Amino acid sequence: MFETTANAQPIAAAMGWIVDVLLGEVAATLCVIAIAFVGYSMLTGRLAIRRGAQVVLGCFVLLGAPAIAAGMVGLWEPEGRAARSAVVVYEARPRGELVPSGYSPYLAPEPVPAPQETGTPP
Repeated sequence: MFETTANAQPIAAAMGWIVDVLLGEVAATLCVIAIAFVGYSMLTGRLAIRRGAQVVLGCFVLLGAPAIAAGMVGLWEPEGRAARSAVVVYEARPRGELVPSGYSPYLAPEPVPAPQETGTPP
């Protein structure tokens, strides 16, 4: 009776907003701060390289989660839908004739002529 598109699924809309916030600019900002802090800590010798690599890998997984999930979902799709969307056809054409260059890096430069002596000292 009073249902609108905004009120249809308030829990789903709230969860979508939270996901957008956590995987958007806030996550990118937190990852930049974390990597800067980890880099400084490693520079001063307070943090091991292994722990720093774990933080960097965690940031990649966090920011790449949508792409990773889309790739995993694509594994379970039927062959028809996935195969049609992934096919890209390019027309191959032969390359035109290349013009030879007169330059060779292996040739020695031409010698510079020696100055002529005039007989009077400078």
